[in-house]
Amino acid sequence: MKHNVIVARESTYIIRGGPEGRERLRLVARVMAPSTGELLDRVGVAHDADCLDVGCGGGDVTLELARRAHAGRVVGIDLDEAKLEIARAEAREAGADNIDYRCQDLRSPDLGPAFDVVHARFVLSHLVDPQAAVDGLVRVLRPGGALVVVDIEKTATLCEPPHRSFERYIELYTLAARARGVDPDIGPRLPAILADAGCRPVRVNVVQPVGRQPKGYEGDVKLTAPVTLESIADAILALDIAERSELDSLVDDLYRLAADDETLIGTPRMMQAWGYRPVEVT
Repeated sequence: MKHNVIVARESTYIIRGGPEGRERLRLVARVMAPSTGELLDRVGVAHDADCLDVGCGGGDVTLELARRAHAGRVVGIDLDEAKLEIARAEAREAGADNIDYRCQDLRSPDLGPAFDVVHARFVLSHLVDPQAAVDGLVRVLRPGGALVVVDIEKTATLCEPPHRSFERYIELYTLAARARGVDPDIGPRLPAILADAGCRPVRVNVVQPVGRQPKGYEGDVKLTAPVTLESIADAILALDIAERSELDSLVDDLYRLAADDETLIGTPRMMQAWGYRPVEVT
């Protein structure tokens, strides 16, 4: 999907960013809102927690963290300055004065003082070495702090009845990601990655929003497919794995499927994993 242009170097990130990317993220945020709230409820975010939102994009989850940790500080980092400027403006409009947005890489050695909660959604599937990234994020947690990661299993995506254009979209996304050396099916690996980074215990949950009706929440779910393909078109063309004419035809077909109230479409299956940095015993 056209996710936050965040920690991944430009050579590995396949999704278009900037203001246009922010509009796609609004769609994703609406689709993810129910499961995001449930996830943060499970993790527990104290009212005075210090939080870091990695690959924050337009700041949708950052704002939710700021609402929960209203007496704490919340830092959102991303490499897309255009989206960060929009996020800053929206934070001011929302009266969220406890957020600090920074144009910064998660591999930076100066992410700041330790955090109680670190969150990263749709980040690791864009990294060549996700284990090293998670190792670094655990190091900025306070003992007992929680690391929360959410990511996709792209090939576990739903279209019923099956449709060749939808299958081709999944194929092109997967080819483009793997050509950049990243894993678009990283979701099931998340618990092991957290465990290997030293998190104890590690918890996991699976979510997959689906839609059949072309309006409201279900309509948003169905629109993620054509909007995502539009967003990765530049990467696909640069890799020379499809022609513009084919992409245009596929996008048109995906919009028709989204408008068809007899077609069931789901997002990729998404793994939510969270774990805690052990409290050292002296």
